[in-house]
Amino acid sequence: MTTQTEAELTATIARARSQQLGDLLRRSAARTPQKTALVFRGQRDSFAELDAAVNRAANGLAARGITKGDRVALLSHNNRAFVVFRLALARLGAVTTPVNFMLNAEDVAYILDHSGARAIIAEDALCATADAALAQLDQPMLFRLSIAHAADAVPAGWEAAETVLEDANDSAPYVEIADDDPIQMMYTSGTESRPKGALLSSDALYAQYGSCISDGEMAADDIELHCLPLFHCAQLDCFLTPDMYLGATSILMEAADPGKMLEAIAAEGVTKLFCPPTVWIALLRHPDFDKTDLSSLRKGYYGASIMPTAIIEELTSRLPNLRLFNFYGQTEMAPVATILLPHEQLSKLGSAGRPALNVETRVVDDDGNDLPVGEVGEIVHRSPHLILGYYKDPAKTAEAFQGGWFHSGDLGRFDEEGYLYVVDRKKDMIKTGGENVASREVEECIFHHPAVAEVAVFGIPHPKWIEAVTAVVVAKPGEDTSIEALMDYCRENLAHFKSPKHIALVEALPKNASGKILKRDLRIAYAGVFEEESA
Repeated sequence: MTTQTEAELTATIARARSQQLGDLLRRSAARTPQKTALVFRGQRDSFAELDAAVNRAANGLAARGITKGDRVALLSHNNRAFVVFRLALARLGAVTTPVNFMLNAEDVAYILDHSGARAIIAEDALCATADAALAQLDQPMLFRLSIAHAADAVPAGWEAAETVLEDANDSAPYVEIADDDPIQMMYTSGTESRPKGALLSSDALYAQYGSCISDGEMAADDIELHCLPLFHCAQLDCFLTPDMYLGATSILMEAADPGKMLEAIAAEGVTKLFCPPTVWIALLRHPDFDKTDLSSLRKGYYGASIMPTAIIEELTSRLPNLRLFNFYGQTEMAPVATILLPHEQLSKLGSAGRPALNVETRVVDDDGNDLPVGEVGEIVHRSPHLILGYYKDPAKTAEAFQGGWFHSGDLGRFDEEGYLYVVDRKKDMIKTGGENVASREVEECIFHHPAVAEVAVFGIPHPKWIEAVTAVVVAKPGEDTSIEALMDYCRENLAHFKSPKHIALVEALPKNASGKILKRDLRIAYAGVFEEESA
């Protein structure tokens, strides 16, 4: 046996103990090589086939100059190539940087510039946006790969991604990657300022997968339908990647189309589904909901916002065999922080649950002191799930991690049994006439009106009250209601200062690709309402 130096032995042991993001698919392929791993547009990949595809892509990317630590932007709707490239980059120790496909060229340019992306992989239909973004930058790319998604033609100046996906070398590359090396950078939604680059390591992601799997009752025999965007951490890291880690089967769809989702659940025997509340509502309202065989569906998950209690009650009534879970968290938590379990859905209506397996959570005042049961304060967390920090932003990192706890920016309270109730985002708390009003409370009230399908409540400037409670409502199809009727309903069911000063009826609420209502857009759209009224 060759004698090793202490440093060489340490490196050898580290290699033997390695568990990186790029390893999980290979291990599942070794356990169940012939089991179906991924289904997209009729193509069915076994775990062995998908693992080989990831190796080919990794070797193809390496041949084009990608090395450990390089940031690579991934701009695409859901498709097989997104999944393959994300894991291929992880095997090289590169930092996958998913980009929201709904952004305009200016916003994409900001992310490419801020991240220092060395290369970009984009869906063909989004290459024009990427080109417009790159034209604003003095930033050369190693390459531009186009994923054939909407058309067959490769845009000018781009290389077909298929040439990389079909690289002849399917041997597994090896790159030494430490547990806390950055492996993924998710950009926050940037509701109040420019988005921040949240850096995640393999260690953080594995800790988060453990919490999701344990508390979310996930298993290798799951068949999951993935419809929400993979650029968002919820679908990618709470569901798709844990499924691959376990050896479960993933059915991938391009978008959350309720009719197609119902068809897929019946056709594939789907057992598990994640949707934000807006998509669950859309499924319940679809004319084919009661005509479709949904008997295979056993586990349902929601997040992004608290599910209206009326919808929880409707889901449990119409799908009595469905076990519901609420996942609450944020990008910086990779993203899960607390989980409400199935048996708690009705007994703890409106709760975000209790801290997940690998999480500690507190509710604190402005000085970081614990608040008594029932009092509202900021929600803070301590967990190995957490980000390494915000890329190139030490000031915001220090602010977020003050006192050795991550400050979420959410307001909440604990009940006497340790269940967390998220009252509002700090920025969504409405301060009207010297009183604090939680937008969530007003939304819950309005949602119980029988004619209401969706509602968003927020504050806008008011000459007398400083801020005024404002509600924008979408009525159920065929329901006849009026602003006056909704105003009367609120006055009957809410304290006077909590009742909206303005209500608007609209056909649809603005949402991002993850189904989250964009209150910032509503605040802008309705900002001048009371100026107009007083003019």
